[in-house]
Amino acid sequence: MRPDSAREALARALDSLGTGACLVDEQGLITAVNARGEQYLRRPAAHLVGQDAHDLLHRTARGEPVPRERCRMRQSVLGGGPQQGDEEWFERGDGVLVPVRWLATPCETIGGEQATLVLFHPAESPERPAQRPPASGWLSEFERLALLAETTTVLTSTLDIHEALRRLISLVVPRIADWSVIDLIDERGDVERFAVAHHENGTLVFRDDLQGPMPPVPAESPMPLSRALRGVASSLAGPETYQGPPDSDIAVEQRRLFKATGMHSAVVVPLRSLHDVLGALTLGRADQPERFTAKETALLEDIARRASLALENARLYQRQRQVAETMQRHLLPKLPRSPGLAMTARYLPAPDASHVGGDWYDAFTLPDGATALAVGDVVGHDLEAAAGMAQLRNMLRAYAVSQQEPPSKIVEWLDQATQHIAEVSMATSIFARVHRRTDGRTELSWTNAGHPPPLLVTGDGEADYLTDGHGILLGVTPDRPRPDATAELPPGSTLVLYTDGLIESPTRSLDEGLAALRHHAAALAHRPLEAFADELLARARPKDNDDDVALLVVRHGPEA
Repeated sequence: MRPDSAREALARALDSLGTGACLVDEQGLITAVNARGEQYLRRPAAHLVGQDAHDLLHRTARGEPVPRERCRMRQSVLGGGPQQGDEEWFERGDGVLVPVRWLATPCETIGGEQATLVLFHPAESPERPAQRPPASGWLSEFERLALLAETTTVLTSTLDIHEALRRLISLVVPRIADWSVIDLIDERGDVERFAVAHHENGTLVFRDDLQGPMPPVPAESPMPLSRALRGVASSLAGPETYQGPPDSDIAVEQRRLFKATGMHSAVVVPLRSLHDVLGALTLGRADQPERFTAKETALLEDIARRASLALENARLYQRQRQVAETMQRHLLPKLPRSPGLAMTARYLPAPDASHVGGDWYDAFTLPDGATALAVGDVVGHDLEAAAGMAQLRNMLRAYAVSQQEPPSKIVEWLDQATQHIAEVSMATSIFARVHRRTDGRTELSWTNAGHPPPLLVTGDGEADYLTDGHGILLGVTPDRPRPDATAELPPGSTLVLYTDGLIESPTRSLDEGLAALRHHAAALAHRPLEAFADELLARARPKDNDDDVALLVVRHGPEA
């Protein structure tokens, strides 16, 4: 069939349909439209053919382009199979938004080419009449309430300060502004321009060249940002605000900001908690022609109040994490010098502050010359767990140094004492002694209270878990006798004591975690001790780990 004949046949086929119809090729471009489709869309075929159907027609109820990744019609075009929708809006040629129902299905044209047939018709009703797109930045009362509710929900669902602020920017750009600027005041009173962001091709773009440290806040300046950073009041601003002689270095930065972004109207709102001024939020319009109004300023102040509460909570949470982590690090000991043994240790805090504080290690020299080793994990998190860990470690040291008994007996006394002295409900631990026998060999004796087993790696790379000597965790049955176990430490061997953060993951079994640790430790057996510890931590710790890790590595041999 000749091309002209094929096009004529295609036009007749589309016109025979009782609704609007168009064909879209594999790139999403309109290749044909019927007469009823032209009528519905108030666009002639010549203005439709060759255009991207999604970009030209698909809109939200407010007249904004629908992001491509949310377009089910486009998904069908790209091979996603049949799709349909009845809560969609198309923009007619006269700028009016029409509610439509549509069906998109893959097909083969008369010429044998792959395409997508889109059928559509208006779905106007008293509840969904055709309408002019609302002005940019305009929000109905319902949308305002929805935005405030969404702000509260989104910002309180994370305790990461940077993530909370990025979420705040995503809520307001481009919904009510083209640009969002956030200035933060740290605990020392220094100001940093945390973010300058705008919406570009469906994504947020951050202007690194406009971000960074800011000058000090002037004490008496009447300029909008200076007032906001002192917590005085919100202000409307524009490029003209900063055209006169600058009264401070901050004013110079603001003039540069307005010039670089093209903002013609902005609102500057304090971020203020009950106790402090945390910073300032600036929202600006460059592409949207409407200037900000007093009514919109009131809305942004409400958003800023909610953001300030979330920001203060996040800061308090991070401060608590820092205190717990600092306390944990200071409580962890310096390792002793032991003849024939080389030791190194690592402590890695949890990504989540709520999991910091329970893991610990210890090593010290006993009166008979043996070396004591310990590792454990106190149930609980943060300051309570860190304090409990310190009590447990100190009591263990006291019993071990004052009583010349096997590890099992020391841990039995420790278990009984935790019921009456330490503020620890339950804990796991391994306590071990390393000593040189009369025949010159080095022996490890230990007892295990519900803890992951030690790993012994020979110099040749043979790795085995020491599973003997295993008993119940501390705090469950304190009167129950505990077992002891012994093993020889061959020259060049490496003993690995660790906490469960090194092997546990929500996406794999404990056996898989243990197997991975053994595999990596065996592969690293020839590495120097410090490199062994660093690499083992980097390789074995699960990427989705949400707990802290304590690691104690002891090598018997030439490195000592």
